[in-house]
Amino acid sequence: MPKQKTHKGAAKRFKVTGGGKVTRHQALHGHYLTAKTQKRKRKLRKGVVVSPAFASILKEMLHQ
Repeated sequence: MPKQKTHKGAAKRFKVTGGGKVTRHQALHGHYLTAKTQKRKRKLRKGVVVSPAFASILKEMLHQ
């Protein structure tokens, strides 16, 4: 059987941590930033952990 290819769209958007968790960037930080508070924008900068139900699908796509 041929090797399974990495899903390049997922590879650009998600990262697997050393402990095996999948992280992602948060949405709503691209534009219309003047309407958002500084506190809200600061929190949106950080990445967050993907839910466990979706993480298993992503790990298959990323071959982890």
